[in-house]
Amino acid sequence: MRKNKLLYSDKIFIAGANGMVGSAIHRQLKIKGYGDSQKGGSILTPSRKELNLLCTNDVKEWFEKNKPQIVIDAAAKVGGISANKQYPAEFILENLKIQNNIIENSWRVKAKRLIFLGSSCIYPKFSKQPIKEEYLLDGPLEQTNYAYAIAKIAGIKLCEAIRTQYGFDALSVMPTNLYGPNDNYHQENSHVMAALIKRFSESVKYNKKEVVCWGSGQPMREFLHVDDLALAVIFLLNNWYPEDKNSPKNCDGSNLYHLNVGTGKDISIGDLAKKIANLVGFNGKIIWDITKPDGTPKKQLDINKILKLGWHPSIGLDKGLKITIKDFHENYL
Repeated sequence: MRKNKLLYSDKIFIAGANGMVGSAIHRQLKIKGYGDSQKGGSILTPSRKELNLLCTNDVKEWFEKNKPQIVIDAAAKVGGISANKQYPAEFILENLKIQNNIIENSWRVKAKRLIFLGSSCIYPKFSKQPIKEEYLLDGPLEQTNYAYAIAKIAGIKLCEAIRTQYGFDALSVMPTNLYGPNDNYHQENSHVMAALIKRFSESVKYNKKEVVCWGSGQPMREFLHVDDLALAVIFLLNNWYPEDKNSPKNCDGSNLYHLNVGTGKDISIGDLAKKIANLVGFNGKIIWDITKPDGTPKKQLDINKILKLGWHPSIGLDKGLKITIKDFHENYL
């Protein structure tokens, strides 16, 4: 398979460019000079009104018209524990439709590289820690987000199948829990980091004396700033070729087509809540509602494979939290 580098002259399509992940990738690509029309490049970021990723015919026609050379699939229906529990059918159906439309049409128009973004929730609930890429499908999933996880696993396996059968250069990246500018702060659909920042910040603004948080506070989670993920995606587009003998392999020596991206460090939800409370100036009482689910007890990724390729995270949790809290206070509070 040819080594397809990311070039300044490439036409790059970012699916989901308005979301937290897609907008970060767009931002970092521009900082590095990609998408500059004077160099012959462009970055395609159609809105939902311009391109309905759920509609097979619309996506097919768009790809045939625009013929992107690099495709980054950061589009997905996402949400926290509550949303995943309430709408499992939508989480499977919509994510399967979106990723199938993007991956299949990228292959059909002969895009030179595709990166599919998954999630660390693809791994078993009680996976050995830290979680290696080889642990995929090694046990039952966490029930609170199994629908989303199953869709993402299907995307990984579609990329792998279309690569091995047709030689299409598709790769999959599994980030840990993400946070950063342009996160989703919806009351019911946000993830834990955004939910805590919103809850504590609003409690300070409205002078509340108590904040109620879900679960026991004991689960351990790993968090990666979204700009670090964006830089990892660009790095992998330029440096990861699974068929190379020096590329990361499975434990049996076979080619590996999905890679973990994270920090390799985790923190309890309880300690995270205290850290956020301190940063926003909340001095009241934190109450843990143990009637609400905790989810997976511990979820820390093994990132040794991407580290050996030469990528390293650069934004520590304290720095990342300050950036994200500042963004929330300026744009959402």
